[in-house]
Formats: sequence, C-alpha cells, structure tokens
Amino acid sequence: MPTPGNRATSSTSVDPAGSPSGAGAGRGVSADVVAGTDTDAIRPGFIRVRGASENNLRDVNVDVPRDSIVAFTGVSGSGKTSLAFGTIFAEAQRRFLESVAPYARRLIAQGNTPHVESITGLPPAVALQQRRGAPSSRSTVGTLTTLSNSTRMLYSRAGTYPDGAERLESDSFSPNTVAGACPRCHGLGVAHEVTEELAVRDDSLSIRDGAITAWPGAWQGKNLRDVTAGLGYDIERPWRELSRADRDWLLFTEEQPVVEVTPQRDRVAKPYKGKFWSARQFVMHTLADSQSESARNKVMQFVESGPCSLCHGSGLTRAALAVTVAGRTIAEFNRLPLTQLADALRPIATAEHATAAISRASSGEGSEVAVAISSDLLARVEVLAGLGLGYLSLDRATPTLSPGEMQRLRIATQLRSGLFGVVYVLDEPSAGLHPADAEPLIEVLEGLRAGGNSVFVVEHNMDIVRRADWIVDVGPGAGAGGGDVLYSGPVDGLAGVDSSVTRRFLQPSQTEEQEQPAREPSGWLELRDVSLHNLDHLDVDVPLGVLTAVTGVSGSGKSTLVGRVLAERATEHPLVSRVVQVDQKAIGRTPRSNLATYTGLFDAVRQVFAATDEARARGWTAGRFSFNVVGGRCEVCQGEGSVSVELLFLPGSWAPCPECHGARYNPETLEVTWRGSSIADVLGLTVDEAAEFLADVPIASRGLETLRQVGLGYLRLGQPAPQLSGGEAQRIKLATELQRARTGHTVYLLDEPTTGLHPSDVELLVTQLGRLVDAANTVVLVEHSMSVVAAADHVIDMGPAGGDEGGRVVASGTPREVAAASGSRTAPYLALQLSGR
Repeated sequence: MPTPGNRATSSTSVDPAGSPSGAGAGRGVSADVVAGTDTDAIRPGFIRVRGASENNLRDVNVDVPRDSIVAFTGVSGSGKTSLAFGTIFAEAQRRFLESVAPYARRLIAQGNTPHVESITGLPPAVALQQRRGAPSSRSTVGTLTTLSNSTRMLYSRAGTYPDGAERLESDSFSPNTVAGACPRCHGLGVAHEVTEELAVRDDSLSIRDGAITAWPGAWQGKNLRDVTAGLGYDIERPWRELSRADRDWLLFTEEQPVVEVTPQRDRVAKPYKGKFWSARQFVMHTLADSQSESARNKVMQFVESGPCSLCHGSGLTRAALAVTVAGRTIAEFNRLPLTQLADALRPIATAEHATAAISRASSGEGSEVAVAISSDLLARVEVLAGLGLGYLSLDRATPTLSPGEMQRLRIATQLRSGLFGVVYVLDEPSAGLHPADAEPLIEVLEGLRAGGNSVFVVEHNMDIVRRADWIVDVGPGAGAGGGDVLYSGPVDGLAGVDSSVTRRFLQPSQTEEQEQPAREPSGWLELRDVSLHNLDHLDVDVPLGVLTAVTGVSGSGKSTLVGRVLAERATEHPLVSRVVQVDQKAIGRTPRSNLATYTGLFDAVRQVFAATDEARARGWTAGRFSFNVVGGRCEVCQGEGSVSVELLFLPGSWAPCPECHGARYNPETLEVTWRGSSIADVLGLTVDEAAEFLADVPIASRGLETLRQVGLGYLRLGQPAPQLSGGEAQRIKLATELQRARTGHTVYLLDEPTTGLHPSDVELLVTQLGRLVDAANTVVLVEHSMSVVAAADHVIDMGPAGGDEGGRVVASGTPREVAAASGSRTAPYLALQLSGR
C-alpha cells in the first residue's frame, strides 16, 4: 500500500512470522506482494530501509533481518551494491562518524551521505570490500592480519638466543623499524648495488677519456675528473692499470673530500672548490633525489638489483637472524606456507611440549609465554588455512594478492575480533575461490552469525546464496533497467518471482542445456620442463584453436602457468600470430580515462559533432570536443568534471565543478548539439541508451553492441576508469578485442573473467568467448566457475593443492574426462555441473 510519503513500495517481501532471523525454512512463511500489507509497521529484528535512491535505486523500501546471513543478488549493475554498501553500510558509517570529534574524522576515510529517507534498526557496520593489495612492498600477509606482531613477540620472548646475546625487543624482529631493518637495504630485502662491471664498460680507457661511465657527462663529468686529478689520482692511465685499492675508492667510497680545482682548458675561469662523488654515491644520489625521471632512468643502467647480500633478502639485522624458534630464524618462519607454519607451531602450543622443554635453560620455547603466544598464533593460522589460504606465507607481499585473497584475510581477522551485534557487509567473498574452498567460507560466515552478528553478502555464487537465510534480489535488469527490489525473503521463495533473472540459477535443474560437442584442436603448444614459482619441471600440452579452462584450488599454479609461462612461450609458436592478455588491471588511473575513450568509440562521436553545421560554421574540428585538451574543455576543472574540495577539520573530497557542473566542457562547446544532445549529454548515456542513439554511426554502434554482448550495457559512456571494478575493466578490454578485425591465430589469455558476473552475464561471456574461438583463435582462461569449465573444449586441472603441494597437472582432457579423474579436487564439482546440463 502507499507509504506515508504517498510512495508505492518497489519490493516483494514476506512476513517473517515473528522470526527475527527470518530463516523461514519450515516456519510456514510465504512470499506475498507487499501491496495490501502495512509495510511501514516496524518489525522487531529488522533493518528498515525507506526511500533509498542511491545511484539507480528507485525509491526502494525493504526490510532486511538482523542476525542472519543475507544475500544481495541481481545482475551486474542492478543496484544491489548500491543498496548493501552505498545505502546500508554508508548510513551506518555516517552515524558512527557523527560521534567522532571533527578533528579525528580527518583520519578516517569517509563516504558520501546516502540518498535515503530513513533507516531504522541499523547496528554498527563493518565493510569488507574487494580491494587489491596495498601498493607498499612493506605490506605483507603478516602485517595485514597482525600475525607478524605475535610472531615477533614469540621470537623476542621465547626465542633461542646465541650464548651471551642480549634479549631483543619485538621491534628488532621487524624490517619496518629502525631497530630491525637491515642497514644495507633498509628493510626492503632488495639491495641496489653499483658494480665495477656496470660502472666501467671499457677498462682500456683512462678516467679523462670517460672510463667511469656511471659518472655524469658534460660539465659535471669534467668537474669530477678535475677533482679526481686534484686528489692525486692518475686520470691519464688506462683504468685497468690502476691499483685495486684506487679503483674501489673511486667507485665505492662514501668519503666526499673537497679540493681546489683550477680549470686547465679555460683561461678565463677562476679556481673553485670541487667536491668528489664516487660512482656509487652519484648513482644513489640521483635515484633518491633527482626530480628528473630521465636522469633516474639513465643511472638505472649502472645498478644491479637483487636480494641483499647482508640479510639474504630478509630485510632484518644479523642480530635478529641469530635468534631461532623450533630451529628456524624468523625469516625462515615467515617464509613457511601457512599449513606448514601450523605444523611448526603445534608442538610449541601443547602443554606436553612445555613440560618437556621447560628444563632447557637456553630456550624459552617451553615457557608459559611461548605456549600462550603460539596457541593464539596457531588458532588464527588454522582459520586462514581453513579459508583455502594455506599456501600463503606471512612474508607474501600484499600487492601480489588478488582482491578475493585480500578479502578473505580480512574476514579471518574479523572472525577473531569477537565483535557482537555488528553488520558485516561483504563484497563477493567467494571471488577467486575454488568450489572446494567455498564450504569453509560458508562455515566462517556462519561463525560470524553465531557470534551475534549480521552478515550481508553481495554475491553471484549460487552455492553461497543457497546457504543464506534470506535473499534480497535487485533488478530486474541493470542501470536504468534495474534499481527495484524484486524480492526480500527466504531463499526458496524467490522461485515464485517471475521477473527475477536470478531465480532460474538457484535450481540447477532449471538451467539444463544441450551439451555442445567439443571443438577439435588445430595444433598444440608443448610446454616442457617449466619451472617458475611452484611449477617444478612441469610438462603440459595446451591445445590451439579451442577454448581451454585451467582449473585448480587457489595457489595451485594456474595464474603462473597462464599469465607468465604461456604468455611468454606462446609468442614463439609458429601457428600463433599474436598473444593478448586480458587482465583485470584498471583501464586508467584518472577520471580522464573512461569507457568511451578506452574503446575508441568516442573518436567517432567527436567526429559526428565536428561534422554538424554549427561546428563547421565555427571552424571547429573533432579536437574541440575532447575534454582532455585546451579549447573545448572547462578550464576550471580542466575537463575532469569535478574539483577537489579541502575542508577544515574534515577530509578533502571531490565535488562537481562549480563552473560546468560536471559537464566537463565550456558553455560554448555545449552549444553545439546533435539530435538535440550536447557532447556531455552523450557521455551521460548508458551503453544501452547510446546503442539506440548512435545506431547509424557504424564505428560507435559496433563497439557499443560488443559492450552489450559482454554484459556492460548498464555502464555510462563517461564513467571514470577508477570507478570500474576489475571484472568490468577486463570485460571492456575483451569487448575492445572483439570489435577488432578478425585475423585469427591469436591466443587470448584471461584470468578469472567471470569475477563480479551474475550467472546470466556469464552465459553472455561464454558466448562471446566462443565467437573468438570460432574465428580461428585460441582462448585460455583461469576459471573457478564450473558452468564455464563445463562449456570449455579442454580442461587442464592444476594441483592437487596450493603452494608447494601444487604446481602439477592433476588431470587434462575434455570436461567429462577431467570430471572422472581421481585425485582431482575439481572433478566432483565439475561432474555435478555436467550432471545438471
């Protein structure tokens, strides 16, 4: 019925029969269209959202149960993330920040105030989103999970020290502190060395003739040669004839003596004081202090980078490396895969070990402190291993982790936090997970719920959704075609909602398809004796001219095989003309890069505007309609459409440009229209809208249609690149490839292309990949989605586990052959998928 604001609700909901959890199963709960019920009655145990209009949400009203696992579903761009993160979490965060002192708010990343009329029954919320690893090389699995803190304490308080050595504080076991960092590499583990071989390329030359090539040229080089002569060194003799002591001093000394230099070739110049720089000093100074990128690049040719020889790549001091626990240094301890780390901790964490070892005066491993610290470490490590992350090590740098791995690390950390009454909002926690690892994830989510919390997951994995207590399905389509809550209730009730795209994927029997015969390979890429990361003398044959899925649990070696080895070796095969890696890296780092510019279709749009009578009369070319160059763009925001706003005692934020109001262009440019729309209006169209508007512009139309075919019809043409997810960026790249002229014999390599995709969008993607193969190309993809694997022509299953237990081919062949293979963790899930086809 109409709400007090005379607004009709846009959702289908259920009466939870007085059950706050809303699990619904076996409680006689039925789904009813809200019309005819009092939707504004406050229901105990529910979060009540009214009038949500964030992004494409259409004035949404919905009640979501607390103390439950709630799955938010819908096609990509339907509005589910806007509801879960942009509305519910954003409002919870805003309310929390209202209680924080204004000065302290500057230190907290704040989101926008959500567009919603009211939310009641809202507890505090924690967001665990998909984010790539921090850019710092000092950030590791250990620092992210805080396991490193406990590890350092274990070594400090319970380590075995050399005789006579003083006990070190925990900071001394961290490469990120002054006390613990190796003095040579400053804790990075990588040293940049200037060697004689690099600094002196021709030892037959004298110093005057330029033997020390690492020194600068022009006047600076002449100055250093004069200073060297002033110090008493022979600059006329060939370099090879100088003594070893002289050569080492000239190249590597830290001394910087100053001498009076009398220019010999310039009679007018007066004597001056010149300071000496060794080759190493000059190179390192340039790298550290020069503002010139070309100067830094020039001296890099004289630098050899590799593991620091003093700390052997650990980044730690020798004193810290002399302390052991269970016979291992902390560097060796940090390098262990988490599964092996648990094995090393288990004996120390037991009381029996403490009793047996307590008499050993030289060791603290049997002390109560050792037992307490190792027990806590063991429990936390086992949680991570249970989430399928046992192949990671504490020293693994976070920039090398996938967004899914990062999120699972945060989930495990939260599980140990002991918070109560919190709403955890998760963004596709199953992303990057093999089906075998989904079960432990569900157990962790259930553990959070059992701890008195609510768990809201934005999810496309139907195995996770089926296990939820409640589902909120948003749609029916994407962008302007979405934004409605189609259903909110127990999961099995979605089956009765005809407008839901999600419902047919909840029951596998409803998605049965006719199995297609596998394509025959046109040749083979034979990879032999491959050794990289955990691949150890691997032999594998990859078929050409077909669609191949590379499967296996996390850390089994899939990405190494496809993204590193195959990407390099495929270029050497005579049947391959081109290798294209379609990854999930951003298509641009600034708002200036967007979907329209990256795909090239904006060039056609600018040409259309330049061809109008008004543009011709003004003498304008296509360049006038670019927001990246002076002329047509708004100069206040320089074509970005927004400006940075600095607020006293509050964090800086971005706001629409006060001059162009986000249009990016100046008023004169916007006066030129085509079919009643300005160039800014066109950038504001979605791909679906633009496909109709630009239907008779061939180049633009072809690109737009390809974008729609990979499920991106909801994106705006001018959507800034930083706002795109990794999955969206990858599909934009794929669409760009699809619209190229077909030459065949190209190898396309994709890494989990279904990340962030609704099952219906996955179907579209598989169809497009099939188009590439049918055009005489090869597609090899790393994939966890069994529906995609089942549709492949060939499967290579890696494993059997992750890390050191992986790196081998467990099974290879057609999907049905791999599904029948023994010892494969993928086989049972693939067999289940094939049985429902």
